[in-house]
Amino acid sequence: MAQLILIIDDEAGVRELLADALKLAGFETLTAADAMIAQTILRTSKPDLLVVDINMPLMDGFEFIEKIRSNGDQTPALMLSARADRADVTRGLTLGADDYVTKPFGLEELVLRIRAILRRSQFNESSSISLSCGPIALDEASHQVSFNGEVVDLSPTEFRLLHVLLESKGRVLSKSVLLDEVWGINFETETTVVDTYISYLRKKLHRDGFEGIRTIRGVGFQLQAEKK
Repeated sequence: MAQLILIIDDEAGVRELLADALKLAGFETLTAADAMIAQTILRTSKPDLLVVDINMPLMDGFEFIEKIRSNGDQTPALMLSARADRADVTRGLTLGADDYVTKPFGLEELVLRIRAILRRSQFNESSSISLSCGPIALDEASHQVSFNGEVVDLSPTEFRLLHVLLESKGRVLSKSVLLDEVWGINFETETTVVDTYISYLRKKLHRDGFEGIRTIRGVGFQLQAEKK
């Protein structure tokens, strides 16, 4: 069954271009001319991914992502913008977007980025892989994380970040490695999104004396089992 992508952009030409390109790539598409229409669509449809333009009337792309995330909608999202400012990249990713593409963009690159997001957001449900470190346990099949047996609610991005840290527990992972593994960013950037999401994980997982997510100054981050 083809995966469904909702395209949200106030420019009709862009919507049509993206819809045609994604259909040729094997996806099904829905389109919305603004964020308000998109919210209505999301009440009855469950797309696999959102392509969201930032500069829209009524509600911009940042506000839209923030609103749906606050309502518990974790549908993967790729943001589009005519602005190449890295501050915008950081803001979009921190609010919960999975990737960010600046206009003008190549359709082939866009499709590759979309496929990468979908791969990262989908875990093999037949897998029974479990990872643990101290009181933290992650079950890939159920997409569930627990702390001393108590379920901890993580966003998909937080889950992916913890998954990468658990897979390499004891090893120090640089910010560039985490940006590539979790967000698919493999270019030089000053974004602070890694630090932001590390702080989110610490707020949820540093408790009962456990402080296992360590910052190695000037190098990166490390997950270890020892209690502090």
